[in-house]
Amino acid sequence: MDFDDDLQRRLAALASADLLREPLVLEGPERVRATIEGRPVIVFCSNDYLGLAADPRLAEALRRASSQGSGAGASRLISGTHPAHRAAEQILADWVGAESALLFSSGYAANVGALSALLDSHDVAFSDRLNHASLIDGLRLSRASVHVYDHGDPEHLRALLERHRSDGRRAMIVTDSLFSMDGDLAPLAELRALADVHDAGLFVDEAHALGVLRSGRSLSHSLGVRPDVLVGTLGKSVGVSGAFVAGSPALRAYLENRARSYVFSTAIPPSTAFLIGVAATLARDADDARRRVRGHADRIRAGLDRLGWSTPPGESPIIPVHVGAPDHAMALSRALLDRGFYVRGIRPPTVPAGTSRLRVVPTAAHDDSMVSGLLDAFASLAGQPSAPVSPRLSDRAE
Repeated sequence: MDFDDDLQRRLAALASADLLREPLVLEGPERVRATIEGRPVIVFCSNDYLGLAADPRLAEALRRASSQGSGAGASRLISGTHPAHRAAEQILADWVGAESALLFSSGYAANVGALSALLDSHDVAFSDRLNHASLIDGLRLSRASVHVYDHGDPEHLRALLERHRSDGRRAMIVTDSLFSMDGDLAPLAELRALADVHDAGLFVDEAHALGVLRSGRSLSHSLGVRPDVLVGTLGKSVGVSGAFVAGSPALRAYLENRARSYVFSTAIPPSTAFLIGVAATLARDADDARRRVRGHADRIRAGLDRLGWSTPPGESPIIPVHVGAPDHAMALSRALLDRGFYVRGIRPPTVPAGTSRLRVVPTAAHDDSMVSGLLDAFASLAGQPSAPVSPRLSDRAE
């Protein structure tokens, strides 16, 4: 079969299953008010939780950052390390209560690079069933033996540790702290205790919790839990781009030498590193924005529940509205768009089969009238069938 013909056949198969993705183009400088195909909309599916991506203070910092240089020129280990990188890393480490941090180009690069460097075929890992794809891929690349425990279930993890910890020289428990498609939290204190009992490390991806939950210093910090490896991303609540891994000086030095996604990548631009330092400081001090996000999320959850939509409880700004079938999720997304609200439908493989949903996300940049309008739009669609919420999903999210 001709190569392009085969691709067309595979695309047609995705389309027939309502799984073909085509991103919409959002125009405009704001992140909550945008234009899609000439139509003004309010966006309720961004991860810009604190509204910093369009903050004028960051726009001014971006102008100042231009003097730092638009490109690093090489990888960090050649000639790509500049003072702005080191300054940003210290700010990030201090923010999450760690001794050291190392910048990566993205959260995906951080997770894949760190896990594949820290584990190998002689090791064993224990991974939450709903972990992000970057964690799953990092574990695959590590060649460690991987045991998947039921989502958020310490007792199942305990049983797997008792059965399989001795299979590996080193062991690592791997989890998101705030799960990006379900909006629920990992039981980090229980995971830390199990790691200590079974001589295992604890690897926590704080991508969606950093900056927005509780004190903003990571869910781990708020709970008094010290992961061996903490990953934070900067393109969500921090409003810029990139990611970091935080932990001990030994962890930083080892990843600096062995994380392939770091060693063999050109460093992020010094201008971006400078901007990261400014943005992280703004996110650290954004207590009012965190309260505003929590208030919006509580109001939306309560309103959707009154209207009969299937939404789980929670404290995060990630509010899944379960509808079940991919075509139904996308039909509801289009119906909301017709009413002026952009809420993206989420389908497999991002979520398990049968659990397609709308992912509603308020931010600090939304105001009360926008929240009221969103709830009115959902009210106009009330009566549409939705799937029951399952607290334990049996299919792996890959």
